[in-house]
Amino acid sequence: MSVTVATGAVKTKRESTLGYLLPALLLIAFFFIVPVLMLLMRSVLEPEVGLQNYEALLGSTTYLRVFLNTFMVASIVTLVSIVIGYPVAWLLAIMPERWSRIVLAIIVLSMWTNLLARTYAWMVLLQRTGVINKTLMGLGLIDTPLALVNNLVGVTIGMTYIMLPFVILPLMGVIRTIDPAILRAAALCGAGKMQCFLRVLLPLSLPGIAAGALMVFVMSLGYFVTPALLGGTSNMMLAELVAQFVQSLVDWGMGGAAALVLLVVTLVLYAVQLRYFNPAQGK
Repeated sequence: MSVTVATGAVKTKRESTLGYLLPALLLIAFFFIVPVLMLLMRSVLEPEVGLQNYEALLGSTTYLRVFLNTFMVASIVTLVSIVIGYPVAWLLAIMPERWSRIVLAIIVLSMWTNLLARTYAWMVLLQRTGVINKTLMGLGLIDTPLALVNNLVGVTIGMTYIMLPFVILPLMGVIRTIDPAILRAAALCGAGKMQCFLRVLLPLSLPGIAAGALMVFVMSLGYFVTPALLGGTSNMMLAELVAQFVQSLVDWGMGGAAALVLLVVTLVLYAVQLRYFNPAQGK
């Protein structure tokens, strides 16, 4: 009797959970799965049935250059974001709670600012007559203005600024969970500051680094506004290429193929992150 009651209770709980999840599942299916399947269909059906879109995309040196530029920019932005974001996350984790909240509020506020406004602000700052060039020339560090826009430098600066919070927040959460007693124990055993960092703090914070790096890299792969405004045509990225295909309204097949290649790369990177940097796996 008790087993029957328990089984009925479990079924009721499962049904109620499914009832709560059903709207979310339908939302995901309607706004994600269905559009992806439609893109897949169009990539192999338009303009003719077959894989000619993928052959043209992966066999053209022009398109391969766009792919290479996309991965290069995403890699550079990810690396620079980690190098800058790690010290910031560490300071946020160890500084007094009051100051940590203030700095964290500033970082979050930058995320809430309109993306287009932030990109245009960097265009003003980085141009030849902008504040950065004027300051450097005023200090006597340069004689002529530096070319900081319409090139890789401008794209890296603008995208790193936008991506930094996505590195800082997960890293700060991971570093805060590390027991300071572990670092003190390492110091008592004779480890120097660099050894404590390289052999204790850095390995323990790898899940946060992996999460932040994956998020930044994947988001950078599909970025459009900042590279388009700060990079120019010579630094075109894959999202801009997809936009060009789609805006013509006749190259939906090529646009779908490019978008699906980007999606596959993203899923592969996510699978690698789950396989090698999943904290739950070690429990």
